[in-house]
Amino acid sequence: MKKITIFLRKMFFLLLFVSFHWTWAQSGSISGKVTDSKGTPVGNATVTTGGKSTISSASGEFQIGSLPDGTVTVQATHLGFKSFSAKVTVKGATVFDIKLEEDSAQLEEVVVTGVLNKRTKLQSSVSISSINTTQIEQAAPRSTAELFRSIAGIKSEPTGGEGNANITVRGIPIASGGAKFLQLQEDGMPVMQFGDVAFGNADIFVRNDQTLQRVEAIRGGSASTLASNSPAGIINFISKDGRTEGGSIMQSAGMDYSNSRTDFEYGSPINESLRFHIGGFYRQGEGPRNAGYTANMGGQLKANLTKEFKNGYVRLYFKYLNDKSIGYLPMPVKVSGTNADPNWSSLSNFDILHDTPHSALMLDNLTIGADGERRRSNIGDGMHPIATSLGAELSFDLGEGWKLENRFRQNFHKGRFVSIFPAEIGTGASLSTAFSVANLTYANGPMAGQAFDQNALAMRIHTFDTEINNFNNVTNDMKLSKKIDRFDVTFGYYKALQNISMSWLWNSYLMEVKGDNAALLNAGSSSVNGLYAYGVPAWGNCCTRNYDVYYDIAAPYAAVQFKANDKITVDASIRYDSGKVRGTYAGAVQSTNLDVNNNGIIEGPEQSVSVVDNANRKPVNYDYKYVSYSVGGNYLISANQSMFARYSRGGRANADRLLFGSNILNSGAAVSGLSADMVDQAELGYKHRTGNYTFFATAFYSMVSEQNWDFGGGASGIRQILRKYNAYGVELEGSAQFKKFSFTANMTLTKAKIASDEISPDLVGNRPRRQAECIYNAVPSYRFGGKSQHIVGFSVIGTTKAFAQDSNQLVLPAYFYVNPFVSFKLTQGLTASVNVNNVFNAIGITEVEEGNITENKDNYLRARSITGRTTSLTLAYRF
Repeated sequence: MKKITIFLRKMFFLLLFVSFHWTWAQSGSISGKVTDSKGTPVGNATVTTGGKSTISSASGEFQIGSLPDGTVTVQATHLGFKSFSAKVTVKGATVFDIKLEEDSAQLEEVVVTGVLNKRTKLQSSVSISSINTTQIEQAAPRSTAELFRSIAGIKSEPTGGEGNANITVRGIPIASGGAKFLQLQEDGMPVMQFGDVAFGNADIFVRNDQTLQRVEAIRGGSASTLASNSPAGIINFISKDGRTEGGSIMQSAGMDYSNSRTDFEYGSPINESLRFHIGGFYRQGEGPRNAGYTANMGGQLKANLTKEFKNGYVRLYFKYLNDKSIGYLPMPVKVSGTNADPNWSSLSNFDILHDTPHSALMLDNLTIGADGERRRSNIGDGMHPIATSLGAELSFDLGEGWKLENRFRQNFHKGRFVSIFPAEIGTGASLSTAFSVANLTYANGPMAGQAFDQNALAMRIHTFDTEINNFNNVTNDMKLSKKIDRFDVTFGYYKALQNISMSWLWNSYLMEVKGDNAALLNAGSSSVNGLYAYGVPAWGNCCTRNYDVYYDIAAPYAAVQFKANDKITVDASIRYDSGKVRGTYAGAVQSTNLDVNNNGIIEGPEQSVSVVDNANRKPVNYDYKYVSYSVGGNYLISANQSMFARYSRGGRANADRLLFGSNILNSGAAVSGLSADMVDQAELGYKHRTGNYTFFATAFYSMVSEQNWDFGGGASGIRQILRKYNAYGVELEGSAQFKKFSFTANMTLTKAKIASDEISPDLVGNRPRRQAECIYNAVPSYRFGGKSQHIVGFSVIGTTKAFAQDSNQLVLPAYFYVNPFVSFKLTQGLTASVNVNNVFNAIGITEVEEGNITENKDNYLRARSITGRTTSLTLAYRF
């Protein structure tokens, strides 16, 4: 680290010397005003010439000095406008005004995520996509995770509800859950430093609403060096900033399911240099599945304030999120046929498309808290993030080619994740035998006290009841750049702190398999009110635990970009991540004869109670470090097409999933080689666009090393993972517009395999579980009416078959589902739209706990499917 610091310091002083030498005796300048086609000033436009750049002020004015006399190329870019380029002859103080043309299709939109400098898609040597608000409204995603399925190269399993989705990029596998190699950002800053914290995935703390301007996603590329812990890519939620006065109010309601949501937003300039934007949403309802109670309730408020100066701007952000949303875990499903050709269907009393094991008869859960206190939780809390975020962003042109940028964000995160997981499905007879009783009986509901049918299906339920005590994180990212002729050099320093303090407090119940307010079951004196254990004895009482760990992250980075000529641009970047991990963690210990419910009687479940073993807390005390780098180049074939190539290596530090098991030694040190996983990627891409269509294609190859764990490891309940993967393929993305008809589509083709496995070597050569060879999304639409003011269309989202588990036995069938939409413009500013999700009620299995079935018999497995048909009506007024 000391050597790197000395090197950066030397480079800094070298730049100072070179820049002084270069600018001496250059006295020409260009100044003027940037406007749109109506003559309105355009602030914050990037104007570049002669290897120098500046940003236009709020009044559109700009000036670039120290230019030699002669002919230069002046270029200007701004989000929502087409790129501008013109030859200008400089002779002393030269005045030249720039008029930008609006780009309604955003084919040349400037990207800001995971790149060194704001550039158009054609000019950037990375694979990047964006979704604007119109596309989001047409997709009408039922959750934030569903939104990601519209992005090329992104594999999102959105069957968990509003959050807790499994998200990955380009064949990099989902060995466990969350978004391990991908970072979610809001306005360029991470929501969480780690995207796969167990029961605290980053997407739980993000919501999609009308304050969004667009969502940008970079796959691979420079994501590995321009952000920490994100070698696979970055998804960035970018907010509106009030540049143009206007707003909207939107009311949405479920037509065939219980949901009511109100969105609002408004932004405006306050004066020439000050503007604001504010908005948010509030919603409530049962959700898209039959929970039997109000499962979704809460909302979000966001605001930002921007002050522009002659040479830059300062922006302040605020967000408050307090939103309960149901968390869907695997559910009962019937599977017959063979492993290679299975038939998946609903049970007679449980619809895999519309039901959930959640029930109004199972909401109260009493546990022993992390410090031995009695604690009561409500299953209805579901995923309940409480998040307050404060942020600041500044960017200033310091003159003479120098530019300073800084982003800061403080996230205060806490909350709860509680849901029910079916650990086992069996008949009443088999579970009666397991508990050594004659038969099960109903514990509550209309049949309380009566015997349960021995041939009916029942479940062991584990309550995934976790307290998010403290997920606070703070990040600051500062970078200083300098333009020197054709070079653009950047030095940056990234500093972050992430707390992960969480308690797992799980119980075990018996419950009937039923889709409409299922009742709890008793097994004689072994259970009380459906509860048979304080803990999870079916999994060896693995999972009562508490940990309180913080991650102190530092990452200096450097990048250089060289524009060889008007066609060729080359860039390289390097990043050195290091972290100090400190804290403690404690597992479970059994306490005998503990009167949990304080009724003075030691009942069956109280004879052995799982509690946090605070007497034997273990330390966490280790450091990690890794180096990431990326090298790429872009060749502008013509004004409408380009090619790029890139090779990157990036790291991902392991967080809470490294705790427990044998990965942390008694001293607190981590086992050598497990503190960080690495991803190597090669890319070759082609981009083409005209006024009517776009086509992007990127071939990729990746190598991944991973340490992880997952549930389902037999009696211990935990399955350890230590392996490497290889994947290659191509992602395709395109759009076309012919008069009133438009079409967008993307497809990702992937071949992936397990390259090595230290724990289960018999899996080498197999395809990673749930990894399809093809995923795709297509959206045709048509505008109609006298002024083409109405629109109708549909999206098709699909996947080819995959395997349930790494053993490659049970097949998850291919599926696709269709989502129609229609929008009518009733009058100026007022629209009404209807969106249908999964109109044909297709079954789409995204994950399953089991890896094989008994062939040619009815099997009852635990799986998650996409939700069945839901229809929403939305009335929106924009002003």
